[in-house]
Amino acid sequence: MTQLALVIDLNVCVGCHACVTSCKQWNSSGAAGPMTDDMPYGKDPTGTFFNRVQTYEVGTFPFTETVHFPKSCLHCEDAPCVPVCPTGASHKREKDGIVLVDYDKCIGCGYCSWACPYGAREFDEHEKVMKKCTLCVDRIYDDALPESERRPACVIACPTSARLYGDIHDPNSIVSLAIRESGGYQLMPELGTQPANHYLPRHKTKQHIHEDELVRVDNPLKKEGPLPIDEEGPFLEDSTSW
Repeated sequence: MTQLALVIDLNVCVGCHACVTSCKQWNSSGAAGPMTDDMPYGKDPTGTFFNRVQTYEVGTFPFTETVHFPKSCLHCEDAPCVPVCPTGASHKREKDGIVLVDYDKCIGCGYCSWACPYGAREFDEHEKVMKKCTLCVDRIYDDALPESERRPACVIACPTSARLYGDIHDPNSIVSLAIRESGGYQLMPELGTQPANHYLPRHKTKQHIHEDELVRVDNPLKKEGPLPIDEEGPFLEDSTSW
C-alpha cells in the first residue's frame, strides 16, 4: 500500500518560514477552504496553520546552536485521531495513506486534537471545524498542473530543499533513500503511531569563532582558557547530534 509522506532535513532547514507561508497561501484558496487570521498585527494574533516552524536553542553555552523544527500532521500509519472521531470526519485514505478531515461531517468536538500526541490539529474559529495538513491532496492529483508541480506547496517553496516528498513504502523513492542513507527517524516512535513523516538528524558541527572575539574584554569564552586552533582558525567542537 502506498504511504505518501514528507521527509524533513534538519541539517539544511534555515527557519525561513517559506513552507509556512506557501502552505497558507495554497490551502486558503484551495479545497481546504479559508484559513483564517484574526488580528495578525495586533497584541494577540491567532490563526489557522497546517504547518509551523518551531525554533530552539540547543546545547549548553558556549556549545549552542539554533535548530529550526518544522512540524505538521505526520499522517501516522496508525493514526490515533481517526478512531476517536465520533462522526467519521477524521479518516485515513487507503490509496495513499493521507489522513484527512471531512468538513461536512466534522462537528469541531476536538477529540482528534486531544488524541494527537504531536499537536498537529487546529480548530478554525470561523469555520468551527478541525483542520490539518492534507499533503496538498488537491494539488498532487491535479492533472492540469505540470508533473513537476504535483507536490505539496511547502516542498516546492523550500529554498534549501529541506523537504522531500514521496512514498515511504517504495524502497526506491527519494524519501526512502534519504531515510536509509541519512538515518531518518520518526517523531516519538515509542507511542506506536508509526508517523509517516520522517526527519533527517543533524550532524556533528564545528562552531568557528573569529579571533577578534577571543580578545574582547567582555568575552565569557576567555574564562575557558585557550581554544584549539585548526587551519580555519579557532573553533569549538560540538559532538551533539539531533
